[in-house]
Amino acid sequence: MVVRRAAGYDPAGHRRKPGVTCGRPGGRDGGVSVAKVEFDEQIAARYDETSGHMYRPEVLDPAVDFLAELAGEGAALEFGIGTGRVALALSGRGVPVHGVDISEPMLEELHRKPGSERVSTTVGDFATTRVEGSFELVYLVFNTITNLTTQDEQVACFANAAAHLEPGGCFVIEVHVPELRRVPPGERVRAFDVGRSHLGFDEYTDFVGQILYSHHYWNDGGSYRSFSAPFRYVWPAELDLMARLAGMTLRERWAGWTREPFDDESSSHVSVWEKTRS
Repeated sequence: MVVRRAAGYDPAGHRRKPGVTCGRPGGRDGGVSVAKVEFDEQIAARYDETSGHMYRPEVLDPAVDFLAELAGEGAALEFGIGTGRVALALSGRGVPVHGVDISEPMLEELHRKPGSERVSTTVGDFATTRVEGSFELVYLVFNTITNLTTQDEQVACFANAAAHLEPGGCFVIEVHVPELRRVPPGERVRAFDVGRSHLGFDEYTDFVGQILYSHHYWNDGGSYRSFSAPFRYVWPAELDLMARLAGMTLRERWAGWTREPFDDESSSHVSVWEKTRS
């Protein structure tokens, strides 16, 4: 297994784990950052179980096809690699993949899986952590851009992606379209999953800062677990402006990985921005 060290590696007192490295802290102040949303050992151990539907071939394969096509013969960098759902499948197609994630427990889960020797990782905030090398593709999937809960952090993420890309390389984001129109007038809460074993709802706590808290409650045969986390929802046009500030332009936007047309009824989008060629 190849493990890279990020520039500025070895902040004082940071503990290493097998299979991962520690990147340079971002050094940003204010707001709720991804670093403050803790994906600890308990959450990491259950993460694949609670997001099992995302591993279904009809969900995962189109994403991998799309990303492999863009990567071509080049390398890919995943921001927020987590437990490696996409990275492991993409590396299995022969694409060299490096990943950045702030959660050491999530990366440890990744490195327990078959094929993980093909994927190298760095511990760090993907908005600012730099790794060695340049890439044909940088990507963020499954709404992970919203883990950055200030506009400044999201802008920094685009700049960081551009800094890692080869000229003509692509930055890809999969993210939901904000669903404010589905929130009843005067209300701030919208349920998105009501089942026998799971209840999930979003609470819109700050319409100015574009912050919502996603609340999850699980019933595991009589025992209950809960998890809540803040997210900053972001509009497609806002993302396009962030890309422009980073020296990238919109190349394509689809409603999903199989390139369904994106329109005003789409609930999510897959967008591709290209780094300007010098």
